Amino acid sequence: MKTTALGLGFVTAMASALPATAQDYSGVTVEILTRPGPVIAQRLVERGEEFTAMTGAEIRVNEVPFAELFQKILTDWATGTNSIDVGVFASGWATELVDGGLVEPLDDYIANDDKIDVADIAPYFREFNQKIGGQTYLITVDGDFQMIYYRKDILDAAGLAPPRTWAEYIDVAKAVHGQDMNGDGEGDFGSCIFKKRNAQSYFAMGTIASSLVQTKGTGEGIFFNTDDMTPKVNNEAWQEAFRIYKATGEAGPPDELNHDIGDTRGLVQAGRCALTIDWGDIGPLSIDESGAAIKDKMYAVIAPGSTRALNVETGKLEDCNDNLCPNAIDGINYAPYAAFGGWAGAINKNADDQVKQAAYDFLSYVNQAAQSNVDVTMGWTGYNPYRNSQLNDTANWVKAGFSEAAAENYLGAIKDSLNHPNMASDLKIPGAQQYTGVVLDRELARFLAGEITAEQATANIEEAWEEITEDFGRDSQKTMYNLSLGVTN
Repeated sequence: MKTTALGLGFVTAMASALPATAQDYSGVTVEILTRPGPVIAQRLVERGEEFTAMTGAEIRVNEVPFAELFQKILTDWATGTNSIDVGVFASGWATELVDGGLVEPLDDYIANDDKIDVADIAPYFREFNQKIGGQTYLITVDGDFQMIYYRKDILDAAGLAPPRTWAEYIDVAKAVHGQDMNGDGEGDFGSCIFKKRNAQSYFAMGTIASSLVQTKGTGEGIFFNTDDMTPKVNNEAWQEAFRIYKATGEAGPPDELNHDIGDTRGLVQAGRCALTIDWGDIGPLSIDESGAAIKDKMYAVIAPGSTRALNVETGKLEDCNDNLCPNAIDGINYAPYAAFGGWAGAINKNADDQVKQAAYDFLSYVNQAAQSNVDVTMGWTGYNPYRNSQLNDTANWVKAGFSEAAAENYLGAIKDSLNHPNMASDLKIPGAQQYTGVVLDRELARFLAGEITAEQATANIEEAWEEITEDFGRDSQKTMYNLSLGVTN
């Protein structure tokens, strides 16, 4: 990729500051595979140039489309081709690779690393994003979960509060839909949510479903029963979530079914959306030059909850009470969803030992606060906060262009989500991509297109999920699912 003169100057400065005792990796090449840039990939390229200047290691960042990424890595490592040394991908996908004995354990590397400061990594990402079965296999480069963003100026002018429930989300969206929100003379949208098939819409679906399905804490899970691995999807809660997701389109762009996350973010940055579901990217994107229309206007709040939740025994939605919803606030059950979990780096267990050490040192370098606390403030990188030091001080965010009030709101919403006892984890077991990225995504698209009902969609998902579970082995899947949720009994 093209390197700017400024970038080269910074690399030179980094090299000149290199301690004499730094590791020399001259002649070592680390092949990394990830999604296409600039999101995720380009910052790896730039940090790789710095790392090369400091250590001599050549960092090559290769790219494939998102939909092909996992299979490319799995095939390369499982067949012994081993042309890839590091995969940077969704943390939830790693369980299948670990289960196959393909990923290098990293606890010994971390024990000898005095720079990574794992205690500064927020507990959810340290314990659920980087570890599988209590052992560290991944290094976080991005912390992902979803929140709701709202145009504070639009809602204030209408005398509306940010939505606390999904019912309120739809009411607020409809109340402001059609207003000109960016002064261009055209009517804009109450809600903008990506709904395209074969993209990432199933993550937004999880954000809606989580508060209707999970009430007892992260260990309960939203996808399967932890006692027997039967799907927890063919019920009134998931069916209602499907209907809510579809209903948001009544106050959305007319072609929303064709919108992926990039299309939605373009509308948000253009000032055309009052509400949206997204990861942490909207905050930094609002201070980007392309987000001038929403600078200091797009505020964040924990994902809405529900006053009704699933009774697992009956499959019915019931009004929240102290027993059903022990974590409810004012009768509302919240369950912020760690959609995708975050981008993380895993090292091929069969790579050369020196390559593995260089690969670990590079991932550590990207993860360390000195680098990541800057990277997460820049929207184009796709890196979202995951360290306590990124959340407890507004200085870097204000320096990047946030107002103090906007920075406090953004970081406060993140902390409200990450610290919530009922945070819902993304699926992190073998076949995770098949369960959600293929089956859930397919049936969701068919429902949105009007081909099937919500009841038919959840029944189809249940049947397909059972087949996947049987293919991988129910007992082993149950064990991995429980481990991914921190359930040890």
